[in-house]
Amino acid sequence: MPELPEVETVRRGLQPAMQDQKIVRAEVNRPDLRWRFPSDMAQRLTGARVVRLWRRSKYILLDLDSKETLIVHLGMSGRMLVSGQKIGEFYQDHPAPEKHDHVVFHMENETRVTFNDARRFGAMDLAPTAEVETHKMLASLGPEPLSNFLNDTYLVAALAGRNTPIKTALLDQRVIAGLGNIYVCEVLFRAKISPMCKAKDLSKEQVSTLVPIIRTVLEEAIEAGGSSLKDYRQTGGELGYFQHSFHVYDRESQPCTNAGCGGTIARVSQSGRSSFYCPTCQR
Repeated sequence: MPELPEVETVRRGLQPAMQDQKIVRAEVNRPDLRWRFPSDMAQRLTGARVVRLWRRSKYILLDLDSKETLIVHLGMSGRMLVSGQKIGEFYQDHPAPEKHDHVVFHMENETRVTFNDARRFGAMDLAPTAEVETHKMLASLGPEPLSNFLNDTYLVAALAGRNTPIKTALLDQRVIAGLGNIYVCEVLFRAKISPMCKAKDLSKEQVSTLVPIIRTVLEEAIEAGGSSLKDYRQTGGELGYFQHSFHVYDRESQPCTNAGCGGTIARVSQSGRSSFYCPTCQR
């Protein structure tokens, strides 16, 4: 499932096509994805102008001049693909419609944004813009990891007394919004902390080191266009490249990348998810 860097990459790719542009026509080609679409969604979107395009956790949000916000979740295989956009001297033609093109936005700048989702685990909803932060999908989210709200003081307090493994705690969206399995594995490797270590047992110094490492890992992943392991694509259809920079994720039985370590990457299952780590470096 796309994590924060992938969703942020998609948001940035959508910006030139949708920001300050009117949705001339919206097509909704089925009644639902993971859940039913809101009633009259095509009509409510058609004619509305996108006044702000932003991200909260793993959600893309489009604030409209109709005072509603479209909430988009990519799910496991969802893609938002932009076509008809002029790139330098080249023009990207619209592709032929595909079977899983479930929602299509025809923009006034003649670009087309297509939400394609083969597995249909994605979701879209409309909410009043003034109340979007209290929407059921957003209300319980923790601070954004790239914002100033994630700091040493906050994280020390958030992890204090938690008897869960640090890996599980960092994946809790109520603690930090947007972190997923891939990037938590990479963060803990750089911090030299075992994913099995109980959150309450970490020192303040160890917790403090996590904050800048989280930012660095996410920023590097965004710069690389995210990680493409299965379905994820950028808005132009390109792959992300951060998977080539993994130190531990999906590297079971391979040598540790830390100079002089000599350890081997191991995999354990935690809460139904694979954790990759170096038993020599991470204690």
